[in-house]
Amino acid sequence: MKKLNWGILATGKIAETVAKSMKFLESDKENNMELLAVASRSKDKAEEFAKRHEIKRAYGSYEELVSDPDIDVVYIATPMSCHFDNTKLCLNAGKHVLCEKSVTLKAGEFKELMDLAKEKGLFLMEAMWTKCQPAFNKAKEWVESGKVGSIKMIKADFSNAVPYDEKDRLFINSLGGGAILDLGVYPITFVSTFLGTHPEEIHTYSHIGRTAVDYNDSIILKYKDAYGITFCGFDFENDNKAIIVGDKGRIVMGNWFHCTAEAALFDDMGNLVDKQVLPFKFNGYEYEIEEVNKCIREGKLESDIIPHSDTLDIMKIMETCLTQAGVEYK
Repeated sequence: MKKLNWGILATGKIAETVAKSMKFLESDKENNMELLAVASRSKDKAEEFAKRHEIKRAYGSYEELVSDPDIDVVYIATPMSCHFDNTKLCLNAGKHVLCEKSVTLKAGEFKELMDLAKEKGLFLMEAMWTKCQPAFNKAKEWVESGKVGSIKMIKADFSNAVPYDEKDRLFINSLGGGAILDLGVYPITFVSTFLGTHPEEIHTYSHIGRTAVDYNDSIILKYKDAYGITFCGFDFENDNKAIIVGDKGRIVMGNWFHCTAEAALFDDMGNLVDKQVLPFKFNGYEYEIEEVNKCIREGKLESDIIPHSDTLDIMKIMETCLTQAGVEYK
């Protein structure tokens, strides 16, 4: 089995976390992978990152990374406003891509990347790590086996207390800042997984902050026989659970539902039927990396877990939400 060589494009906080997962997986013979290179716009930063994570090659530009003939797949960890250009750079250089969420600022941009990946015969996936995790998949299993019956309502929140910092990308319009693309993508993805990616109606109620991005959003996705109710924001810490309510029972995903190791199943009278505690093998990001490795080895251009069509539809939902909120990226 050919070893897959990974490169990381950018050296920010999320890149640090994912790099640790990649190094963990290097010791797993089934993955047969190596985090071989990292690139930053600063050679010094790339070299410091490489030293911390014992990475053999460090590049001072993204172009150098994608020109390395030994790199098979690139993980993109830049701000969202850069994802489109960075992914295009990698695909045109013949590299498979795992791109951090949200994959682009607009649905049309992702459609262009989908088409380019298909044309080049390359794998492309958004790094929606939630959908690869054991507890999330246990909830899917319960729903698909009819444990909660017909779903009537899903509620999912993701709200952090983030102090205002004019240098933080979350608050910068030109970097694709705002709550919907950074946080709202998780509850919207959660709802869409169980109720579908084509709600009949979308209603967005937002607070726009001083920097022309959304700081808080309440979003309602209306389906034929059910509702998805979500909240995302930066102004306060919330009890970030997700609840799936059906006519036969409910499922509760614990605080920080998008990365929880727990799922609990209740009957229609509120009695606990089952509780699964499924700890991560490492820090939770290993599952999406394993999915990419598996798909590439099977010759797939997209993941069955995170298919292009779902990513595109969720981008369209968020684009509608941003339009309703009055956010326009410049």
